This record gives sequence, structure tokens and C-alpha cells, in this order.
Amino acid sequence: MKANMIVYINCFLTILLGCGRVQATSPGPEPAQVGGISALEDSTEAAIRRLLEVQEGAWNRGDLDGFMSGYWDSPELVFTSGAQVRRGYRPLLERYRETYGTDAEMGRLGFSGLEVHPLGPSTAWALGRWELELAERRLGGVFTLVLRKIEGEWKIVHDHTSSDPAPPDTSTLGGEEPR
Repeated sequence: MKANMIVYINCFLTILLGCGRVQATSPGPEPAQVGGISALEDSTEAAIRRLLEVQEGAWNRGDLDGFMSGYWDSPELVFTSGAQVRRGYRPLLERYRETYGTDAEMGRLGFSGLEVHPLGPSTAWALGRWELELAERRLGGVFTLVLRKIEGEWKIVHDHTSSDPAPPDTSTLGGEEPR
């Protein structure tokens, strides 16, 4: 069942990305095989991991523009979170500015459990966890990214981020209202 789901997701993403209007770089020669893993997969994974490290570092310095540099600057960028679909780089940037206006509001961001799955020379998807440590609380969840190599650089073209459920309210004991 799990293997079928992975095949389905890969096929879906391949079809979806193949229909896009993004101009990707030419694939070039076939990658060499190194220990069963192609050089293409290795370099793609390293480049995408680096992109996310740059985003994480920029966020933690309070550099929202640096964080956003990992996203495709296009009206066709898709960001899905909280049961809402947002389209476009500028609306996403404005959402981040409204939500995280100051360094203190941005907190400390960390990514973990990153998986990178190349689909070809200019497309990949990634899965991971995010955690945001704020002054008074911690938030976290998972994300799935679709990335394209555009003009020689990997960019996030679709971001689907979800949040972990809120922890239970511990202010009540035995079902009684707090006093």
C-alpha cells in the first residue's frame, strides 16, 4: 500500500510539473552512477538541503527577504496552509510580514527529518518537519515542497505546510473549569 502511494505521488507530481509553464534548465548529459546513487540525485539533494539551510539561517537572523529568496518570485507560486491556498510570491511575503513583523515575533526556526526526492534534472519534492520556537510557545508541523530548477537555481514553487495539533489545555483538572 505504501509503495503504491509513493508511485502515485511520484506520477502525480511528474504530470503536474510537466504541465507547468516554468522554463527549467536543459537536462544536459546523463548523470554518472556513483555507488548506486546517481550524481544528479546527490547534487540535487545537496543543493536543496543548502537552500533550506539558507532559509533557516535567514529566518533566525530576522531576514525575511533572505528567507523568501528560496521561493519562486512569481504570481504562480502556491502556498497551502491552514486549509487555505494562497497564490503568488508577493501575497506570501505580505502574509509573512503581517504575521512575523519583528525579529522577536519571528522566533527561532528549525527544520528536521528532511527527505529530498529528485524527479528529474530540474524537479524534486521534499518532505520535512519544521519547528518554530517563540518567546512564549513552540509551534511545529510538517511540510511538503515542490521545487524546480529555474535559471540554474532551485526554487520552491509549491509549499504545503501543516501545523501539529494544539496541545491539550492543561489548565483544567478532572474536567473542572479553572478558578
